[in-house]
Amino acid sequence: MSAAPAPASGQPRGHDAAVAGMFGRIARFYDLLNRLLSLGVDQYWRRALARHVTPGRGGVVLDLAAGTLDVALAVRRRHPAAIVPALDFCPPMLSLGRRKLRGDNARRVLPVAADAKRLPLPDASVDCITMAFGIRNILPREAAFAEMLRVLRPGGRACILEFGSGQERIWGGLYNFYLNRVLPRVGRLFSKDPAAYAYLADTIRAFPTARKLEEEMLRAGFARARHLRLTSGIVCLHVGEKA
Repeated sequence: MSAAPAPASGQPRGHDAAVAGMFGRIARFYDLLNRLLSLGVDQYWRRALARHVTPGRGGVVLDLAAGTLDVALAVRRRHPAAIVPALDFCPPMLSLGRRKLRGDNARRVLPVAADAKRLPLPDASVDCITMAFGIRNILPREAAFAEMLRVLRPGGRACILEFGSGQERIWGGLYNFYLNRVLPRVGRLFSKDPAAYAYLADTIRAFPTARKLEEEMLRAGFARARHLRLTSGIVCLHVGEKA
């Protein structure tokens, strides 16, 4: 089995460091703002993600952009036998998540600081991959897709939860109004970091449509890709399968 590939030249290291630093600054407000800004619907989105997880015979589910470990815990509730390596490139987020681990979760959820474009895992070593609200922050995305395919076992799937594109008019444009006006103001009020939630709105506006992301996944090498719209397309669940 091969190790992770060396980073490609010209990767946006400055972008990576800036995003990691931003999430580190808002880490202590992250869970609160997730509940507040989504009116609690974010928990339903994570449960929907966990329902599409296929642990396989190995039972290893890799959670990328694991943050404060809400997805890892949702996977464990749905699949109690699963082992969940939980990787994120922002250590402060993982530190907060570790406080949630009790009992069997403390033994089966394995938080590790790592970059989704350079996974510290051997080839074909995991049965399924989850990622919630993280692919939007990765540049270039094809590097992350390549790593997912490398570490997935044959027949495994990647389940990626992400906001719908701001390029689409959802709820007659109300979603776009929320992105442009409401989200940055509420985020600034609670987190005291005006750049963080302005960044969130900007990345959602620039994110490709669900159909275009499917095409990216197929070009990256997934044998099949599909998506499910949740809450009228405010969030999409993308599922890619390895041949």
